[in-house]
Order: sequence, then C-alpha cells, then structure tokens
Amino acid sequence: MRELVAATPEGRERCVDLLRAVAILAVVVGHWLLVVIVSRDGELTGTSVLALWRPAHLINWVFQVMPVFFFVGGYASTASWTSARRAGTDGLAWLGGRVRRLLDPTTAFLVIVVAAAATARLAGVDPELVRLAGWLMGIHLWFLAVYVALVALTPLVVRAHERSGLWLPLGLAVLAALVDLLRLGGELTALGVLNFGLVWLCVFALGVAWRGGSLPGPRWLAPGLATGGIVAVVTLVALGPYPLSMVNVPGAELQNTAPPSLALLALGLAQIGLVLVARRTLNRLAHRSAVWVATVAVNGTIMSIFLWHLVAAVLAGLLLHGTGIYPQPPPVSGAWFALRPVWIAVCTLLLAVLVLLVARFERVSSVAGPGVGDTPVRVSLTVVGLIGCCAGLVVLTRGGLSTDGPAGIPVTGLVPYLAGFAAVTAATRERIVPPLSRRT
Repeated sequence: MRELVAATPEGRERCVDLLRAVAILAVVVGHWLLVVIVSRDGELTGTSVLALWRPAHLINWVFQVMPVFFFVGGYASTASWTSARRAGTDGLAWLGGRVRRLLDPTTAFLVIVVAAAATARLAGVDPELVRLAGWLMGIHLWFLAVYVALVALTPLVVRAHERSGLWLPLGLAVLAALVDLLRLGGELTALGVLNFGLVWLCVFALGVAWRGGSLPGPRWLAPGLATGGIVAVVTLVALGPYPLSMVNVPGAELQNTAPPSLALLALGLAQIGLVLVARRTLNRLAHRSAVWVATVAVNGTIMSIFLWHLVAAVLAGLLLHGTGIYPQPPPVSGAWFALRPVWIAVCTLLLAVLVLLVARFERVSSVAGPGVGDTPVRVSLTVVGLIGCCAGLVVLTRGGLSTDGPAGIPVTGLVPYLAGFAAVTAATRERIVPPLSRRT
C-alpha cells in the first residue's frame, strides 16, 4: 500500500478514487442498515427495514450512490483505455486486464460461497435457512453484470463521445424516459429491462465525458445539473407514479431500481452535478496524507469489500441472533435502533477478517500481452465469455446462491458464468514467445 501511495502521479484526479471508495463504503453500510434479522423459536428469518419503517424510504437517498460509482467508473475506464491506446497496447490486452480484475475475485467468491452453501445443505442445515442466506449473499451481483458489460463497451463509448460529445448521454436519457413512459403506461412493461442498460450507460457516458473534457463545461453546467436533478427527482416522486424509496422495497409493485427508473436517473444527475461542483474541494481533501492512504487501502481491496460484505452480514446474524446472545427488541423500536451500532461494528469486524483472507484474489497475475494481438478467435472467445459471465450473474442475482438444484447448487447461473470465465481467461491469457535463438 505504501508503494501505491508513493507511486501516485502528481496530476492524478484523486477525487475519482476518493469518490469510488466513499461510494462502495456507503453501499456496504447501507445494506447492513437495511438488514433485519429475527430469531423466532430458534429459527432465523429476515426482512428489510424498508418494509417496516417508512422514513427509511427517504433516508436511503443518501446511501443510493450507484450513480456515482458508475460515473467515476466511466472516468476511470476512459483514462485507462486512453493510456493503453497511447502506449500501443492491444484492445484485448487492455480489456483482459480490466475485466479480470472484476471477474477473478468474483469467481473465487462464487466458488467458495456456493461450496459452503452446498456443504451446509448436505450437513442437514435447514434448506430454507440456506436458501435465505444464499439469496442475501447474491442480491448485489446484478451490479457486476452491468458494470462488466459497460467496461467492455468503453472503447465504443469513448469513440461515440469523441464524435458527439454530451449529445450521447442526453440521447440515452431521452431514451430512458421514453422507456419509462411506455412501461408505466401498462402495455409494454417488459420494455423496462432496457433501462438497466440505458440508465447506467447514460451515467457511465457522463463519466467518459468528464475524462474527455466535456465536463464540467461552462460554469453554469455543474450547478445547473445538480439543481435540475434535484428538482426533477422531487417532482417525479411528489407528482408522478415513482415511489419515494430509491432502493427496492419488498413487495412493492413499482420500484426505482428494478428496473432503474427516470427518478433514479434524476437523482444520479443531481449527484453528478454536486460531485462536479465539489471537485476541487474533494481533490484537496484527497491530497491529505491520511485520507489518501485510506483511499488507496479501500480501492486496493474494493472488490473483496463489495463481494463479501453481505457474507459478513449473514455470519453476524448467525453469530448474534443464531446463538441468542444478542438482545432482540422489536424491530425499528428505540432499543433496536440503539443496538444498530453494535450490529455495524460486528459486521465491520467480520468483513475485515474476510478481506484479509480473500484480498489475494484481486491480484491478477497474467493477461494478454501487447504481442498477442486482437485475433478474431481471441476476440470472439472474449465476447462469448463476457456474455456468459453477465448472463450467469443475472441468473444468480435473481435466484440466489443456493437453490433447489443438486445439493442446493445454482446450476443454471453458475455453469454459464464459469464457462464464460474460462473463455475470457483462455482468450486473455499471456502467451510467452521465446527468443528467435531458442525457436526450432
């Protein structure tokens, strides 16, 4: 970590790293705060605080920072791709390095958690409890399915920005609004799935525009984006059909995140505007030694933190509630809220231990080198592999990491993911070419 801190280029936009670290920690703490675990007659069950406490629907606006993550992701991917082009690196070599940093730790996570769930089922643990834990530990995988796809599309998005500038995210926002209009009309509800691509691609493209120089733009643009986004989201929630909560509420017919809605996009635009307004202040903050060391530490283990934070919540539930050592006042009562800091502290401790154990999987050792070349076979194998990975992650998000399959193994999601990962690994594996003197 000290080496990474010392090697930081002077001109680096440090607020990007700071925002990514803050965003992932907000997601983690937000998920932990939402979890409500109850033990009744020795059996564990759970729900979301959103189903029990109405004020949480507004409070979660603070923790719904996925737009910020996609925004800085667009910036970072563009910076990486631009640097690779300047160095003459093959597109496949660049893509292999980027997606393997996401997929290697994800694959380790899936194999370990699915194996643990299957072992628990075979050992006679209540299948419903295992299924509930598997569902909880897999609900965040949708993000990786979308993010991996956007990273793969970065070269195309960068090229589109070079040709059309801010017209690209504007066009995507208009299309997202049109999809919402059609799906909320009641006759074309299936179209809503398109907004998983349109909304997050719009935010990602704004990050590309930031790195490309189109943002912050004129002085009025950033504050105008912040103000307009806030007015839009408040209006859409107050007057339109959109719910107040910006994360999923169990049992609610209409959600803002599944699929992403125009209201969520408006909130994201407000957040982006505020980020751009505060950019210089955030950069000065990130230049402080202690802040930068903490930022580097979080970013260096960011996939481990994201992937395993809900496992920490499950373990905390088993440790505290499953053993009966934790007081169980009625959920959302005064005593229950008073105990939440203890819950967060235990989850934090367990996650720290997990990260120490699994952070090694974030170190990608070998990807395609500059001399490999973007051959049609390798490119095709990579594309097919990424499609398999993303499709598998979607299935695992919907069904959880424990199902009614053999020994509870989610075969329908795990098989396409692992096959896709194997294809990507094969296509991006480094090939060492011996010197001419050693060739026969």
